Amino acid sequence: MYKFIAKVKKGTAIVSHTETDNADFLFEISEENGVITAYLTAKTDLKMQALELETEKKFAADDLFYVNGYQSWSTSREFNKYGLLKDILPLGKKIGGFAARCCGIMSDYDFEEYGKTGCFHSYTYTYFRKKGDRNITLYGSKTERQGFTVFKVDMQNGKFIIKKDIEGLMLRAGEKYEVFNIAVIEKEFDAAFDEYFFDFMGCKKPKISHLAGYTSWYNYFSKITEDICLRDLEGMDRAKDCVDIFQIDDGYQTATGDWLSTDKKKFPHGMKYVADKIHEKGYLAGIWLAPFCAQMSSKVLREHPDWMIVDEDNGRKLFGHVGWGGAYTLDIYHPEAREYIKSFFHTILNEWGYDMVKLDFLFTQCEKPRAGKTRGQIMCEGVDLLREACGDKLILGCGIPFGPCMGVFDACRIGCDVNKAFGGDWVNRLNLNNEVPSTQNALNNTVFRNHLDGRAFCNDPDVFFLRDNNLTFNLEQKLLLGKVNAVCGNVLFVSDNAGDYSEETLGYLKDFFDDRDYKVTGADYIDNETIRLSFLENGEEKTLTFDIYTGASNIKEVL
Repeated sequence: MYKFIAKVKKGTAIVSHTETDNADFLFEISEENGVITAYLTAKTDLKMQALELETEKKFAADDLFYVNGYQSWSTSREFNKYGLLKDILPLGKKIGGFAARCCGIMSDYDFEEYGKTGCFHSYTYTYFRKKGDRNITLYGSKTERQGFTVFKVDMQNGKFIIKKDIEGLMLRAGEKYEVFNIAVIEKEFDAAFDEYFFDFMGCKKPKISHLAGYTSWYNYFSKITEDICLRDLEGMDRAKDCVDIFQIDDGYQTATGDWLSTDKKKFPHGMKYVADKIHEKGYLAGIWLAPFCAQMSSKVLREHPDWMIVDEDNGRKLFGHVGWGGAYTLDIYHPEAREYIKSFFHTILNEWGYDMVKLDFLFTQCEKPRAGKTRGQIMCEGVDLLREACGDKLILGCGIPFGPCMGVFDACRIGCDVNKAFGGDWVNRLNLNNEVPSTQNALNNTVFRNHLDGRAFCNDPDVFFLRDNNLTFNLEQKLLLGKVNAVCGNVLFVSDNAGDYSEETLGYLKDFFDDRDYKVTGADYIDNETIRLSFLENGEEKTLTFDIYTGASNIKEVL
């Protein structure tokens, strides 16, 4: 039996309802054949604020709850009742206002709870299991098109909550709204996820199963040039038989948002020329965009400020992201902004000839509810637009809540950016949020989101490193990151100039790029610092145990 609570906004007042049949709406719920369905029928015109179902659930010390974080970069792992999911930078919260927004803008810190022992939340799906047991009870939403589904627990006080993020939803009198369509599956780990993604959600196997190659970001960042890219393209010849793709990342454009305005000093021959050179090598050509973002200095923002999302609370443009000196967000519901997005994709994919786009910072589109739509609906409709604009070209998503893109994107990042310093730098020490670049968080997410690979999309764990310059990793740490990525993901990138590799290092690259038959058979934190990853490699049982903070491991035994 669920305890019900819903909140409705009437003017400036928030009205709470605990009765399923009241003056504002009728709420109906059923649970049959392992599926929870619920509908809300409005009796008057409504602006919804919140809706939750709560039930009692006792938790023992060995009970684990899986957290699927808000978006690609958000911490995702299993927790027991003594665990803690850290909140954003305390100083940012104390300062408040814009400082706190900058710390929390990449995730859900404004509308979900963090920093309380035993209290966790998971987006779109979750599962419960006993430590050491591969049987799980999986709860998974069929679609997020009506709003994000959030599974919450208070493990200290024995509560399990199913929430629909319906903030901002507008309903007309008589309108019937599907609140929940949730599968409850009790099976062995892999069988449960197969049933959820393929049978319940109707996902098809991704059309790519393995990609390996180069991306420019994690060596040069935005300081790339045509000469650097073509030099590193030549360097990849040494591993040519293992390489599928060569990707140009951020830095080719004059400003984020002005995607067809190439920096001629850095790329004098233009981006089609680079794509042609990549194709001459027999590789797919990939390119990075943040298609919803327009930085402060961009031409598109200067000439079309009306194309940007407006904050309905104050009538001003909604600040989207702190990157590139600050950026606003193109509104997919503005007809001209929508056509602009389609136009630059047409040029990049059909005239320049790129085969895959890496689409970043997509969460900015659904930062706040608007136009009577929920965050989940907005993100789903943003994904619809991107798929329409890209046609059958490959999409690698990044910085996106997973629910809307599962079964739609071909590949997706499953963790935050890695850091060039294995143990982190000043950004990590500031503890800004759970999304900043961090090798520890990247490794964690790569392991604990491995079940998405080949089901929701093809997993991109982010890059691994083998170079000796511009990096603070020892050899053991490099090999650990490369092996974990290869075992748990199938989009494998380096940002190194392989032309500089020794023969030994080149051997490691080919080893990690090789399309082997990996199957994860177990993943656990055996203490607060140590992960044990069990897997089959071409049928051979192996176990990799490593300290996530130091990188100390048995990697040499596993290779």
